[in-house]
Amino acid sequence: MPSLHTGGTAGRLIADAVARFAGRPALADHRTRWTYAELGDWIGRFVTRFQALGLGKGNGIAILTGNRVEPWAAICAANILGIRYTPLHPLAGEDDHAFILADCEARVLIVDAERFGPRALAIRARVPALEHLLSLGPLGGPLDGIPDLLEELPRLEPAPLDPQVEAEDVSLLCYTGGTTGRSKGIMLPHRAIAAMASTIAAEWEWPADLRYAAVTPISHAGGIMLYPIMLMGGSARLLPGFDGAEFCRTVAEERITAAFLVPTIVNTLVEDPALLARHDLSSLGLIVYGAAPMAPDLLRRAIDAFGPIFLQLYGQSEAPQCVTTLRRVDHDLGRPERLGSCGRPTALCDVKLFDADMREVAVGEPGELCVRGPLVMAGYWRRPELTEQAFHGGWLHTGDVARRDAEGFLHIVDRTRDMIISGGFNIYPREVEDALMAHPAVSLAGVIGIPDAKWGEAVKGFVTLRPGAAVEAAELQAHVKAVRGAPWSPKSIDIVARMPLTGLGKVDRKALREPYWRDRTRGVN
Repeated sequence: MPSLHTGGTAGRLIADAVARFAGRPALADHRTRWTYAELGDWIGRFVTRFQALGLGKGNGIAILTGNRVEPWAAICAANILGIRYTPLHPLAGEDDHAFILADCEARVLIVDAERFGPRALAIRARVPALEHLLSLGPLGGPLDGIPDLLEELPRLEPAPLDPQVEAEDVSLLCYTGGTTGRSKGIMLPHRAIAAMASTIAAEWEWPADLRYAAVTPISHAGGIMLYPIMLMGGSARLLPGFDGAEFCRTVAEERITAAFLVPTIVNTLVEDPALLARHDLSSLGLIVYGAAPMAPDLLRRAIDAFGPIFLQLYGQSEAPQCVTTLRRVDHDLGRPERLGSCGRPTALCDVKLFDADMREVAVGEPGELCVRGPLVMAGYWRRPELTEQAFHGGWLHTGDVARRDAEGFLHIVDRTRDMIISGGFNIYPREVEDALMAHPAVSLAGVIGIPDAKWGEAVKGFVTLRPGAAVEAAELQAHVKAVRGAPWSPKSIDIVARMPLTGLGKVDRKALREPYWRDRTRGVN
């Protein structure tokens, strides 16, 4: 029997949004535009299709698609039925996809035939436990017998949107890299999705007329943001990826009012003032940024270019999107130290900074950021030992080191595993990266530790330069020394044409580190 206090599910959020906002615009891509009522019909048809396959509460599906409307309807249908869903990152390799598909025990894979048809056929052959392959668009030959959902679903009768879920049922089973290289599945229950959506809707400074652009993959932050958009009755425009000209054209033509952009995308736009000048971007009332820190110097330039419309989120897959928020009003150019903060904890999260012995650190001292509250995951899928480590002492250990200032604002220093120990000093790469980014010639910076016979680890920097800029490594080293001090100044700096980025747009420190640690063990991912 369900608990008296259960409730607050993603399934209920979806069903209520369809009912409350039926005639409003809901979702669009470059092919299709749906109202909430039309989205609800497609969700109902996916429910009918899933039930025909015998799928129900506790089963799993996986999705490998680009940013298009139909996968979101499938995700919503899974939430209605209590089916957990696992998104496969569109930029990941075949080995990763095959491992995740087998590990998550998905019975069904839904694939975008146009983009990922060959990949889907390859991983199906590698994962014999997969029962069904469903495609968006024709896939394979007539003998393959792969159903085309775009052809089938319009003929099906939509099922009622009657949520069959409870708060602790797993909604999203997403995967993140582990320090051993093996991805681990993060179980986000409906309770966490509902807490996230409610917090974001209540605490962020959204424009009154909410038209949101999703640029990053809906398999990750770009998609999970759709829950609060639906809760508020806003509309979402799905873009197939980031292209500066396409993004600016879409904002101007469709009068987009809000967007989520990672710092590397913000940097790309700021570095092209001619592009910004060609388009009327005045409709933008909120740019949410996150997934990686934004250097204060870049943030100042972004505010100069777009206005005071920036809001920073801090979270992680284990506690998504809104552990802390640096709101629009907190982005005060008159308080430059504030620009390096990730804000204050949100209302439903308890946040403390602990040392290695789980003692809370004093104001201004670094400690691991730990979280409690309804936002926190249920644990790692089939990894009880990792779950126990993550929840040590009754808190979620984020692996991020932070300092709290006297006003309660948190400042992320870096990942505990990325810390460089050089000559007895603890050096956090982000501190060096921010110093490098403050140099007027530098566009993007990445910092790692490399093996060194004298220092144990030596600080090494990589930078890309702004268009038309020129600078010597020695000048950058002197600049960091002046800004941070001698221990932080890189022993060497490479000026590179292109910085490696992860699929989420973060500087890929693992790729930078790999040539230097290839034959050694450092335990860092």
